[in-house]
Amino acid sequence: MRIFTSIYILILAYIIAALVFWELQLQKQSGRIYAQEVITLRGQVDSTAFPDVYRNEMSVLTEKLNARTTQYVSEGSIFLLVILIGAAVVYGSFNRRIMLSRQQNNFMLAVTHELKSPVAAIKLNLQTLEKHRLDEDKRKLLIDRCINESDRLNDLCNNMLFTSRIEGRQYKPTKEVFSLSEMAEEIVSEYAGRYSRNFEEDIETGCNVYGDINMLKIAINNIIENAIKYTPPNSTIALKLTINQKTATLSIADQGQGIPDTEKKRIFEKFYRTGNEESRKTKGTGLGLYLGSKIIAQHKGKMTVKDNVPTGAIFEIQLPLAT
Repeated sequence: MRIFTSIYILILAYIIAALVFWELQLQKQSGRIYAQEVITLRGQVDSTAFPDVYRNEMSVLTEKLNARTTQYVSEGSIFLLVILIGAAVVYGSFNRRIMLSRQQNNFMLAVTHELKSPVAAIKLNLQTLEKHRLDEDKRKLLIDRCINESDRLNDLCNNMLFTSRIEGRQYKPTKEVFSLSEMAEEIVSEYAGRYSRNFEEDIETGCNVYGDINMLKIAINNIIENAIKYTPPNSTIALKLTINQKTATLSIADQGQGIPDTEKKRIFEKFYRTGNEESRKTKGTGLGLYLGSKIIAQHKGKMTVKDNVPTGAIFEIQLPLAT
């Protein structure tokens, strides 16, 4: 990238220098034309005998010189502006391609890791069940682990599938009125059984919204998954649902490391994840929050993030109530 930038700047500097050079050459040529026209005028009109005619003709020649100068400067300035705009567009486009390529590379590394980890865990658990005679409690523990890892795979596949369909406009949501209160309670119950986290819920009943129940569930699941990834074991994740006039507000608060202000603006971008994919400890593909924000936006809602006190982050989803 640095080599490209250096070469690009050198080429742009050369083009600008060439433009300035030809501008100066045109000005010199215009001066030569003016000087030749003055000589010709002196040979045709006697300035002593006809001073008024001579002054008028000189005034015309001067106006022509000034007009040429204005024309050259204005055309050169416009041409330079076009070059600079084009250069900025080209550089920005190339830079975005480079960034997207890096993000896609990180995404592939993340997906590979996300796919291999649960598959390896499931295989190990199944091999343990096959080779050893275990008591019922241990068998149930291994089976539960296999189910949890399968759920991880399912969530990953759903995120990738829905992202592809939404961006390709191939998914047609089936919208209906449903209880967001009941969905939130089901989600909390499901995750409390899968992870060693303390889940607190404060859910206001009778909260009905209009939308695609499956898509909204994926969006909420992704936020909770994100909270689980960055929250230490045995810490608390709080889910709160409130109704304010015509809006339902669902907040999910964790006690993780929090999100810096500089990152808050980018966490909803596709593939965006902080740090290097090869050395990052947390799991993920950079699709969860991106997909969640897209789904909420499609339901005419809004997703925001703010700091939790004393530590952590709070994700808020605002959706219009069903009328």
